[in-house]
Amino acid sequence: MQKFEGKTVIVTGGGGGIGGATCRRFGREGAKVAVFDLNLDAAQRVAAEIREAGGQAEAFKCDITQRADVDAAVQAAEARLGPIAVLVNNAGWDVFKPFVKTAPTEWDKLIAINLTGALHMLHAVLPGMAERGYGRIVNVASDAARGGSSGEAVYSACKGGLVALSKTLAREHARHSITVNVVCPGPTDTALLAGVAEGARDPAKLIEAFKSAIPLGRLGQPDDLASAIAFFGSDDASFITGQVVSVSGGLTMHG
Repeated sequence: MQKFEGKTVIVTGGGGGIGGATCRRFGREGAKVAVFDLNLDAAQRVAAEIREAGGQAEAFKCDITQRADVDAAVQAAEARLGPIAVLVNNAGWDVFKPFVKTAPTEWDKLIAINLTGALHMLHAVLPGMAERGYGRIVNVASDAARGGSSGEAVYSACKGGLVALSKTLAREHARHSITVNVVCPGPTDTALLAGVAEGARDPAKLIEAFKSAIPLGRLGQPDDLASAIAFFGSDDASFITGQVVSVSGGLTMHG
């Protein structure tokens, strides 16, 4: 029997780098994967890859900043794939600027995607999990939440809020056999990091600087994150809740 056989998993931002790798990982291990993304084409590509590999997956367009969109997508996913057993809040967005050079409109977008979007998803999914007496929630934050990160003040604040939210929900829903844990990526080889590098005077030098700062000597890969997320989403982690793990190659070693 595969680890997630018969279980329905939602992954937000499932059409992206970390999200796509996470969807494929769950698909390989028997889950019925609901690929949520604002970019429906990207979500459909990931879902098709899972089906071509012999798994089960459906794509759903979802703007997590809009509660009506979230409710509709969750209802559609449950109608097509079954009750949600695992929720991975992975979708995110960032802008890299010193705080004093950011604008309130940017704060609004950062908060809407990185914090309010997760709130919408959790509020939509948790009642059903509680009623069924089972659930696994994995929130993808950032090491920016744990140690700060220059140029990411509001993003860091949102991810810090997500960490605190996760710990509180872990306490509130332990009696329902729902676990809530957090995975914090370090520098990871994704389109987001590539966008940061493109804004530097010497992109290749910046990437090499990241690599040299990481004790394991390389950037994280999306599959590295997918492994940690899948662990927290599995029953192997049934006695772990309210915890935060950095997947950073040793760049951060928080106690």
